[in-house]
Amino acid sequence: MMTMSTCTIKEATLKDLKDLIHLERECFDMDRWPVWDLISVLTTSGIVRLKAMDAEGNMQGFIAGDIRDSKRVGWIITLGVFPKYRRMKVASTLLDTCENRLQRDCFKLCVRRSNQAAINLYLKHGYQKVDEWIDYYNDIEDAIVMEKRLT
Repeated sequence: MMTMSTCTIKEATLKDLKDLIHLERECFDMDRWPVWDLISVLTTSGIVRLKAMDAEGNMQGFIAGDIRDSKRVGWIITLGVFPKYRRMKVASTLLDTCENRLQRDCFKLCVRRSNQAAINLYLKHGYQKVDEWIDYYNDIEDAIVMEKRLT
């Protein structure tokens, strides 16, 4: 029997860099962000950056959303959950909270074609496939672009 995680969502800061580097290594193989990109996502204005924390203060997951798009689209630019916290609604909680903070009527994201677990999560949250980016990832796997419209 699986127990549901209790997580607290907090703003992520530069102090979370070490945990975020570890999360990138755990979640993303060839596509992990370089340290400079992680520093940027933790410091650039116009980025919503949230972390999920367990009761002991351990990072469970991280999400970042970009609200700088001139078309009033919120882009979910990364979402990762440590393997031991998966299937505990951590990703759903992060996604819902990030969408609320972005305050947009339309959200977009891209996901590896082979990442069926993530695709299922996004479908469950109302996202639909709207495009494909061919050879998008470092290993030339395609990205599926998904969109969620509230209006």
